[in-house]
Amino acid sequence: MRIAINTRLLIHNKMDGIGWFTAETAQRMVTAHPEHQFFFFFDRKPSQEFLFADNVTPVVLCPQARHPVLWYLFFEWSTRWALKKYKIDLYLTPDGMMPLHPGVPTLTVIHDLNFEHADGNLKASHQRYFKHYFPRFATNATRVATVSEYSRIDIAKTYGIPLEKIDVVYDGAHSNYRPHSEEEKSAIRTRYTNGKPYIIFISTILKRKNLANLLKAFDRVKEEWPELKLVVVGSKVWWQDELAEAYDNMRHQADVLMPGHVEPKDLSALLSAAEMLVYPSYFEGFGIPILEAMYAETAVVASKTTSLPEVGGDAVLYIDPCEPTGIAHAINRLKNKELREELITKGRKQRTLFSWDRTSNLLWTSMMKTIER
Repeated sequence: MRIAINTRLLIHNKMDGIGWFTAETAQRMVTAHPEHQFFFFFDRKPSQEFLFADNVTPVVLCPQARHPVLWYLFFEWSTRWALKKYKIDLYLTPDGMMPLHPGVPTLTVIHDLNFEHADGNLKASHQRYFKHYFPRFATNATRVATVSEYSRIDIAKTYGIPLEKIDVVYDGAHSNYRPHSEEEKSAIRTRYTNGKPYIIFISTILKRKNLANLLKAFDRVKEEWPELKLVVVGSKVWWQDELAEAYDNMRHQADVLMPGHVEPKDLSALLSAAEMLVYPSYFEGFGIPILEAMYAETAVVASKTTSLPEVGGDAVLYIDPCEPTGIAHAINRLKNKELREELITKGRKQRTLFSWDRTSNLLWTSMMKTIER
């Protein structure tokens, strides 16, 4: 079988959540199925690290697709042409985007519909494109996969497609995430916070990630936990309106540290040494940082919204993301080491439900259903 995969988000040192999903699943599938031929559709010359096995043929298509107009040209013209040229039997697109009429069985992975439920999380041009085309992608794809039962129900309801057309494949955590020794934790605290305890927030900074209310909560926490620091890991994609205002008005702004993007190897140590991960997001299709914290054996405070309780189970201390006072109260509760250890113990069990091996197997099963249909 000749299988094409949209791999345009596999870019060296510039991987986001969907990029990691693509890399982790594609690597496992091409290795597990040497009997099949895989064609990776890139939009630029690929790094050698992404050519995972001898049964992978890289195909570079134009243009580099980083804007709605270029997305349209990449999928409607270049991808359709390549699917025909290489006589593809099955097309997998892990970022949800695809030709409207691909001419081959197609499985599209739609991770969530955050853009359908709130404005301001994306550039206006990107949001218009997503809201216009994603209903069509979902309808025209042979099958749809997503990463949680919450998103499965949301996609079916929002786009009016049958639940039985949608498969849940979940997400996994990078293998670098693990508990670190006390010596390693001490070294990372010395490096980032001069040895002080800290809580950590991990995410590309978008409006829906709700960093603004965490900053407000942190100011309150400092009244009872004066030595505490806040480490914010992630690129500043959105920094305006209520977020900029919350930061500018902070009494303890100097105790907020922003290292920006951190590679998984270093981030694992940074996460493991934290007192807790605080993840007050308004909307998530899965919430990978929660799972990563479980593998790093760090306690978690997270929103009780969307898919997060499905991922966190009973191993998370849940909060209302709209209430900075409640967020502060939860952080202060986890100053108690026994409570942190209780959540970490529960997390060891909860994390076994999710792995990239399981994701890859479930995605392959969904691909076979796509071919059968």
